[in-house]
Amino acid sequence: MTGHIARIRMTRDVTVTAAFVSLIVLLVAVAALTSDTFLTQTNLTNLLKQMVTTGLLAFGMLVVILTGGIDLSVGSVVAFSGILTAGLVSGLPIPVAMAVGVLSGVGFGLINGVLVARFGLAAFVVTLASLTTIRGLAFVYSEVPIAPEDPAFFTLGSAMAGPIPVSTLIMLAVFVVGGVFLTRTPAGRSIVAIGGNAETVRLAGINVPRHVTLAYTISGACAGLAGVILASRVGIAQPSVGVAFELDAIAACVIGGASLAGGRGSARATFGGVLVLVLINNLLNLYGVQSFWQQVLKGLIIIAVILVQRTNRVRG
Repeated sequence: MTGHIARIRMTRDVTVTAAFVSLIVLLVAVAALTSDTFLTQTNLTNLLKQMVTTGLLAFGMLVVILTGGIDLSVGSVVAFSGILTAGLVSGLPIPVAMAVGVLSGVGFGLINGVLVARFGLAAFVVTLASLTTIRGLAFVYSEVPIAPEDPAFFTLGSAMAGPIPVSTLIMLAVFVVGGVFLTRTPAGRSIVAIGGNAETVRLAGINVPRHVTLAYTISGACAGLAGVILASRVGIAQPSVGVAFELDAIAACVIGGASLAGGRGSARATFGGVLVLVLINNLLNLYGVQSFWQQVLKGLIIIAVILVQRTNRVRG
C-alpha cells in the first residue's frame, strides 16, 4: 500500500514538473514572438539580475514555509541591510560593510525565530511586527537615500562572469547548496519534517525550537544578502525599498508547489517558481502594464495555486 502511494506521488510530481517546464517554455516563446526586445542581450542580462532578489528571498521563505511558518519581514530586512551597508561604506572596507549588512539580516531572522520557536508566538504576528519595526529602523538610520561614491561598491551587483552576472551565480549557488541542505542533511530533513508533523518530530528526539529558529535565521540571512546585492546593483540604498517583496517570495514558493501548511516544497521547484514569476513580470513590463496590475496578478496567482493544491489534497 505504501509503495502504491509512493508511486502515485512520484507520478504526480513528474506530471507537475512537466507542466512547469511547459509553462516556462510557453512564456519564453510568447515573449520572443510578441516582443522585439525580449531576446536582446540587454533585456536578458537585466532579467538575470532582477531575479536575484526574488530568488534569494524565495529560498529563505521556502525554508520557513517548510516548517509551517511565514516570514513577512523580508522586504524590510532588504531595506535595512542595504541602507546599513551603504552607510558603513564610508568608514569601513566594502567587504566588511557588506558582511555587516548580511549579518544584520541574520540577527533579525534569529530574533524572529526565537520569538516564534521559543516563546510560541504566531509567525504571522511576529514577522508582521518585525516588518514594521525593521522598516522603522531603516528610516531611523537614514531618512534619505544613501549613494556611496566608491565605484568598488557597485562591483558585486554589476560584475559579469562571461554572459552571466556574478550576483545571479551567487543566487544559483544558494539554491544548489540550499537544496542539498534540505534533502541531504539531518537539519534540513528535520526542517521539512517539522512542517509535516512537529509533534512526531519532537517525539523522535529532535529539537524542534532549534530547527525552527534556524529556518528563520536562514531566511534573514537570504534577505540580508539580497539587500546588499540590490543596493550594489542599483548604486543607491533607500529605506523605502522592498515594499511587497514578501509577496513575490511567497508567490514564487507557492507557484513552485510549496504548501503554506508546511512540510512540502523543494529548492528546485521554488527556483522554477522564481523563473516563472520573473518571466511574467518581464513580459508585463515589456507590454507597459502598470505595476499595480502586476500586484493584482500575483495575488490572483497565489489564490489560484492554493485552490489547486487544496483540490489535489482532497482528491489524494
